[in-house]
Amino acid sequence: MPKFIIEREIPGAGKMSAEELRGAAQQSNSVIQKLGPDIRWEHSYVTGDKIFCVYEAPNEELIRAHAREAGFPANTITPVAAEMGPATAA
Repeated sequence: MPKFIIEREIPGAGKMSAEELRGAAQQSNSVIQKLGPDIRWEHSYVTGDKIFCVYEAPNEELIRAHAREAGFPANTITPVAAEMGPATAA
């Protein structure tokens, strides 16, 4: 299934409490459950004013539907062309 990186501009994201992050994750999971098995959230990275999320979905529109329903911005959605890491060098 295609993989996407979603950039969410959320001022102060890096200062969100554990409880706020838990609430956001619960909201995301709830919407994913409603949208069905074609969308999967892998993980997210929280930075100063942004959250970068990694999702699997058949298309960008399903990612946008998730963002709309969850109430999260999806400022940039980028398809992943390939993955690499330290083991790629071997």
